[in-house]
Amino acid sequence: MTTSHRLLLVNGPNLNLLGTREPHIYGTDTLADVERVTTEAAAARGFAVRAVQSNHEGVLIDAIHDAREDCAGIVINAGAYTHTSVALRDALSAVALPVAEVHISDLSAREPFRQHSYIADVAVVHVVGEGVPGYARAVALLCDVITGQADG
Repeated sequence: MTTSHRLLLVNGPNLNLLGTREPHIYGTDTLADVERVTTEAAAARGFAVRAVQSNHEGVLIDAIHDAREDCAGIVINAGAYTHTSVALRDALSAVALPVAEVHISDLSAREPFRQHSYIADVAVVHVVGEGVPGYARAVALLCDVITGQADG
């Protein structure tokens, strides 16, 4: 698999609890479901996926840094770090890979502190509030950017 055919999937804190954590907000799909949906969507476009989930910011930053060696883009749901981490935002900016930001819930309908994303300005794709299927759409849109097939 060449660099041009791999995506990094990053899931942040508490996303390991998907399926049991606040199912009225996040649904009943699990992190394994997220990884499956993402991998299948990427495979349909000829891409592989390397997935990382961590509750530790530094682990996520290290994975993002490593992606510049063998990935063509990053799909990220930073969880709560979306709203708090300038360091994660700076890592995404520093690696200069196209980024798709995805969130299971609709941030605009959540608490005020969840309505700001530090990642938004470095992402070229935003998929918010579509549940786990949103990961597949984020992958498709990101692959279009990577392959030069994106609109606009």
